[in-house]
Amino acid sequence: MSSILTNNGAMVALQTLKSVNKNLEMTQNAISTGKDVATAKDNSAVWAISKVMESDVQGFNAIKDSLALGESTVAVARNASETVTDLLTQMKEKIVAAQEDNVDRGKINDDVSALKDQIESVVGAAQFNGLNLVNGGSGATVLSSLDRDNNGNVTASSINVSAQNLSTGGYTAADVFTGTDGVTADVADAFGFSLDGNGGSDDVGSIVIADPGTLAAGDTFSIRLGDEEVSYTVRAEDIAGSNAPEEIIAAGLKTAIEASDANVSVVYDPGTNAAQLDITNEGSDSLQISGQFANANSGGLGALASIDVSTDAGAAAALGAIEGLIDTAIDASAAFGSAQGRIETQKDFISNLTDSFKSGIGSLVDADMEETSARLQALQVQQQLATQSLSIANQAPQSILSLFR
Repeated sequence: MSSILTNNGAMVALQTLKSVNKNLEMTQNAISTGKDVATAKDNSAVWAISKVMESDVQGFNAIKDSLALGESTVAVARNASETVTDLLTQMKEKIVAAQEDNVDRGKINDDVSALKDQIESVVGAAQFNGLNLVNGGSGATVLSSLDRDNNGNVTASSINVSAQNLSTGGYTAADVFTGTDGVTADVADAFGFSLDGNGGSDDVGSIVIADPGTLAAGDTFSIRLGDEEVSYTVRAEDIAGSNAPEEIIAAGLKTAIEASDANVSVVYDPGTNAAQLDITNEGSDSLQISGQFANANSGGLGALASIDVSTDAGAAAALGAIEGLIDTAIDASAAFGSAQGRIETQKDFISNLTDSFKSGIGSLVDADMEETSARLQALQVQQQLATQSLSIANQAPQSILSLFR
């Protein structure tokens, strides 16, 4: 049935044209923005996910800056500790040279003092943005990641870098630690002597803790027997009340020596001398023994203050002390190197993770330009056909006039 009041064909053609125009508008927006999902209206679920991921990307960009700052700070500390290690090695060469009798120990001691000053200069200058990790200050906390759980809760992760105390300050001479091979018995903070091989004329020596009234909790007694090093750290209960700290310290050192791999035997008789350990070299080769006392408030290299090679006894004591100082500097370098490597690894991971996030966001919201281009051409053709169809449908009532002629 034909009607001049209701043109069904025109209505159908009009709806088709509207649908084509709507799709064409969406395609043109995708081309202009480069996104299939540019607003929440386009796809609310995908848009919400993409916005959360974009916020995480911004957070990771800030983390990369934090890691770069932390890496630079740790790199300065590592370079400083490695430089200190080199300087201490040079000092060891001077100390070894001072062991000879036919040398000018005064000149050698001047060189050692110059190296001390250089070490202090390196430690003092090893700061980045005001943070010095080698002078006994606080460590550093480097923001390393943002962790989001299944419930959307976000927590921050950090890499903690411990400070390494390579400062030389805070040392106070206490005259509490001495050792002797039967010839030298001066009370001092450091000592050094050599024992003959077992059966030799001087294969027995003594180590003595003296003047215990000057001790404080945290003070450390270290003994090096050849390549082995043992130590005892004074506890608050060791020096409290009526305790005999020299007896406790001597017993602690005896236990530590016996637990080491040093080829010696230790005799301790508190009834005869509560502060003395008698050491016998059980090996066939001579054994260098040295000791070093360190204050609780002194820096990690505080024992440098006691190194003086101007005398025979000082040169012997310095030989043992320098080994412990070198070990301290090497340990600090290794710790900073490990921390720097971890930060670099995390920085690379965060960079790759950020790229993955960006790629994931793109796959969610970006328009496929090849597909969009093909769709645009198809919709343009459909628009032309829909327009032509509507035009034809609008002309249909005109044919009814011919019935009334």
